[in-house]
Amino acid sequence: MVHLYRFFAFAAAALFSQFAQAAEPGRIDAFFGSLNGYLASVIFYDVFPGEPSMPFIVAWLIIGAVYLTLRFSFVNLRMMRHGFRVLRGKYHTADDKGEVSSFQALTTALSATVGLGNIAGVAIAISIGGPGATFWMIVAGFLGMTTKFTEATLAQRYREVRPNGHIMGGAMEYLSKGFAEFNLPRTGKVLAGMFAVFTVLGSFGAGSAFQVSQSLGAVQEQIPFFNDTPIAYGLIMGVAVGVVIIGGLRRIAHTAEAVVPSMILIYLAACLWIILGNIDQLPQAIAKIVTEAFAPIAVAGGMVGALVQGFKRAAFSSEAGLGSAAIVHSTASVKYPIRQGMVALYEPFIDTIIICTMTALVIVITGVYNDPATLAIREASKGAALTSVAFATVSDWFPAILTLSVVLFAYSTMISWSYYGERCWAYLFGERTSIAYRVAFLAFIVIASVASASNMVDFTDLLVLAMAFPNLLGLYLLSGKVRAMLTDYQNKLRSGELDREILKD
Repeated sequence: MVHLYRFFAFAAAALFSQFAQAAEPGRIDAFFGSLNGYLASVIFYDVFPGEPSMPFIVAWLIIGAVYLTLRFSFVNLRMMRHGFRVLRGKYHTADDKGEVSSFQALTTALSATVGLGNIAGVAIAISIGGPGATFWMIVAGFLGMTTKFTEATLAQRYREVRPNGHIMGGAMEYLSKGFAEFNLPRTGKVLAGMFAVFTVLGSFGAGSAFQVSQSLGAVQEQIPFFNDTPIAYGLIMGVAVGVVIIGGLRRIAHTAEAVVPSMILIYLAACLWIILGNIDQLPQAIAKIVTEAFAPIAVAGGMVGALVQGFKRAAFSSEAGLGSAAIVHSTASVKYPIRQGMVALYEPFIDTIIICTMTALVIVITGVYNDPATLAIREASKGAALTSVAFATVSDWFPAILTLSVVLFAYSTMISWSYYGERCWAYLFGERTSIAYRVAFLAFIVIASVASASNMVDFTDLLVLAMAFPNLLGLYLLSGKVRAMLTDYQNKLRSGELDREILKD
């Protein structure tokens, strides 16, 4: 039966690609453009009208992250060491229940977050908000660690094991069940439904379309064949993704566990090579990042412009506050919900504080973010192509390494986001309809290869950031329960009870 589903999925993707190929690209762009305009008026409503603007959703993310960090007394710093021990398996017990290990859940979540937001998104943020956006990205990553901790903990606390053995967890569950505990069942269900819809649509944008449109730009620099036939790239990626996602979570988790560490090491090694090769410029680059973060007058409006771009891109990259990663963290095999929350702390740390910062240093050191020669690339919002130019300043063959990283990042993100969208689809329409979602997801991969990058960036921002509205409402309301679980867990840790549980097993 699985082979039959796979055949129909690939067949539908191929038919859809023929339709997309026959359609005029201008019509596709016009569709996304009109949709962007409508959604932006709601999601990106200006809290402080003027230039630069402060979109409501960005302010919402900032306030939520700061509130949770203070509420849990900087748990993002205090419990990192313990979280690492949990990640290594030290606190594994016989009572752990779930579909995948804590490490597999983390790598699957990282495969979704460590994507083109780290390469393309960072380049776009700096080209718009200046080097100062890097500083605010790091701040957002630090605060986002607490947000991820909260999401993962609640996902574990309110998860549900379905009759078929699959776990249903994430914001859908803690919104519906958590609000019901406060005698607000209807409100919870409405917010859960909103989140599920936004995630399904966001998976088509962030999880497939954005990844393809941005990675295509980098691939075209190395393989001219795809300049004339971009849809061929969409078909190749669609088939590669389809082979994995048809197999479900376990295949996704095993693939992520194998791919993610390797792709991160390859990319970081390349970035370090560039930085060390220009080590004399590093102090100046760091100084520029810090000073322009607070500059009253600079690119896109100085401090506010840099802050908005930094938080927007950090949210898109690490997904802290969106609630997406909570879906896979809910499947981790742990005894205490708080434990997976501590593992989740490492997501924004690795994704934003380490990887995004490395990309930013490469962009700033090489100066491509304000080079007149890259103006056309920047205006087209081709962030991956801009980073490719930065890599080319070191060696002619370095862009090939970046292209490999871009393809791996895009691929890993797509397979994980397909799971997020599929779970939300199953929440809305039932488990038996999941194959319909997978076919649609593959179709979006193909159509993204013939749509413009700029519209894809806008479309992705809108749909993904919209998820933060219902999710953060849940985090605010349920933060007291997380605080109680954290206090109880810390008391058990200090008393030695948790160590005795390990000895028993």
